[in-house]
Amino acid sequence: MKYLYSIVFFITTLCTNAQELNGEWKGRLNLGSQELTLILHIDKITKTVTMDVVEQGAKALPSTVNILTSDSLNFGIQQLGISYSGKVEEGKLTGIFQQHMFSMPLTFEPGSVELNRPQEPKPPFPYRTEEVLFWNYPDKAMLAGTLTYPIGYVSYETKVPVVVMVSGSGQQNRDEEVFGHKPFLVIADWLARHGIASLRYDDRGVGGSLGDASMCTTREFCFDANAAVDYLRLRHEFSSIGVLGHSEGGSIGYMLGSENQVDFIVSLAGPACRIDEMMVVQINGIAHVQGMTEKLVHSPQEAHEFMVAQNGNSEWLSYFMSLDMTRYVEKVECPVLALGGESDLNVPVSINLAALKAHLPKNKKNVIKTYPGLSHFFQHNPTGNPTLIMSIEETISEEVLKDISDFINGLH
Repeated sequence: MKYLYSIVFFITTLCTNAQELNGEWKGRLNLGSQELTLILHIDKITKTVTMDVVEQGAKALPSTVNILTSDSLNFGIQQLGISYSGKVEEGKLTGIFQQHMFSMPLTFEPGSVELNRPQEPKPPFPYRTEEVLFWNYPDKAMLAGTLTYPIGYVSYETKVPVVVMVSGSGQQNRDEEVFGHKPFLVIADWLARHGIASLRYDDRGVGGSLGDASMCTTREFCFDANAAVDYLRLRHEFSSIGVLGHSEGGSIGYMLGSENQVDFIVSLAGPACRIDEMMVVQINGIAHVQGMTEKLVHSPQEAHEFMVAQNGNSEWLSYFMSLDMTRYVEKVECPVLALGGESDLNVPVSINLAALKAHLPKNKKNVIKTYPGLSHFFQHNPTGNPTLIMSIEETISEEVLKDISDFINGLH
């Protein structure tokens, strides 16, 4: 998800089992306002330790191992100011976790975490899929994706609608896999079962896609999405081509719509307002549910400075923070389905849907809808706290899935 909020990674150390140093160890880091599940992957042969932060979707974070013996471990992650020193006692790794000036006891036990994802489809599928490649030639980016046809699709003579799926902020694979969920896979499966084709693709430099994303901005990611649209048009298989974008991907949908590149837009919490103003609300809202009693930022400038301090300055951040999405939204003529969750702290509906209602041109086919109790990921999460995403089994509300397929099918 590419995501619109900053995540602070609290990292832990790993210890060895006096009898078996290899394998996985799990521990819980209690931060007061939240708990983080840490998984250590220890390889005795290579003397390496990596760590997952389950709730934050971080995997295989590398460390510098200082000590790894039959019963003791010491490692650190310098760029995060983290260190851990522990010793195996009675089958548990007991030690001290430290990050900068913060330190606390932390114990690991052998084992990992199994996530239950009941909505995730499993093969064999009752529909056809095709692995495809397409190019954004000006940017020398080759994108790899999966084209999913609906159940019963026979040939190009059977015209069906298709959507290009565009992920949110940050580099993700074609399933928009984050926090143990695969929302785009779930959406593609639902659409295929309701007569709609889809193309989802890996972001630049992820999975099977090639290309340098280090200097990319939202505009370059828009060019990639446009390349996907052009590729589908050249196949001459579809009755209409739309874009389904989540978060920043939803904004890219408005960009494409403003240039008449698509036949319809499905925006899942896509920012339609001024981004710098939205970030003020976002930062303070997330801080509040995580225990802060005072506002962290009071102006767009402070929001920008906060984001730079948390993430470092980048071409993407500078461009994104400068966007006024209303300039794109007011030029969109195609039908739009704009959805938001009332508990969304990342793209708050209070500011975002107000901008949509004020700037989106009138179209009798437009639908703007909010859902009580749904978060930025359209999970049932009344607090909207992003640290809960991983622990929620639901990937995306079925009501949202139904509204998406009803909207697209209703256009034809």
